Amino acid sequence: MDSASNATLPHGFLLQGFFEFPHLRPALFLLLLAVHLSTLGGNLLILAAVASVPSRPPMLLFLCQLSVIELCLTLVVVRSLADLSMPGHARGSPISFLGCAVQMQMFVALGGAECFLLAAMAYDLYMAICHPLLYAAVVTPGLGARLALACCLGGLAVSLGLTVAVFHLPFCGSRLLVHFFCDISALLHPACTRSYVQELPLLGACLVLLLLPSMLILASCGAIAAALRRLLSGGRHKAASTCASHLAVTFLHYGCATFTYVQPKATCSPRLDRTLALVYTNVTPLLYPLIYSLCNREIAAAIRRVLGCLRPGKARSERLCEP
Repeated sequence: MDSASNATLPHGFLLQGFFEFPHLRPALFLLLLAVHLSTLGGNLLILAAVASVPSRPPMLLFLCQLSVIELCLTLVVVRSLADLSMPGHARGSPISFLGCAVQMQMFVALGGAECFLLAAMAYDLYMAICHPLLYAAVVTPGLGARLALACCLGGLAVSLGLTVAVFHLPFCGSRLLVHFFCDISALLHPACTRSYVQELPLLGACLVLLLLPSMLILASCGAIAAALRRLLSGGRHKAASTCASHLAVTFLHYGCATFTYVQPKATCSPRLDRTLALVYTNVTPLLYPLIYSLCNREIAAAIRRVLGCLRPGKARSERLCEP
């Protein structure tokens, strides 16, 4: 067999992670541990805050689903980060072919579901601000549940097709991945792709997951901006703060994803991709709960109520915790 054929056998890969910086690994492990614990705590607090709200409109259900997605994304990469931050192999951490495919599929499925979910949240904001009289009749809890399910199924469908396409590529040369988890950008570098044709599945996934939802979000934001000028000052401030939180999360998510994946493999730097992945798998999930708690008054009030319930021995906290 030739080398390309041998490389396609399910022998696995070697994740380099940050093994070229052996003296930084203990500090990196402690830093990532603190970030992941903060992310888990923040998103669990959002879930508890949403659960404490008596009436849950679709926007709160979407926010709850977003927190669940961020929790799952953290769990997908946290094991690899922990393994690569501790002393171990000299060159990297081994991962099986199947394990790499499963990790990539789960990461793309969750990231794709988040892309669709941000578009659904933009539609919900558009209906709430631009058509408030029709909102309750159109955006029902049933519609919200169907949109949430469609986001998950859409991300799953795209991830399965992309995973099959990527892992059918012939891998040649070194199986060392300059990354800390099995990301698409890392897997394209050892692949024997001599033309852009074999990168078309990634471009198609980017079209479905990034371009189409972002166009819907931009159209919704344009209509919302026009509607905000017609609102009174009190309602305008509340609507603007809610839109600002959603736009901040949208720009963080789409900005990192676009810069990482919408470029040809020949122009990519594996180490730059690894650094960007470190940001969007650690920093942005940590910022999401902070953004929504600062900009969304309803969530901020619910979080204060939950934190008040956690303080023992206070009559005021007991009253807040009553259903």
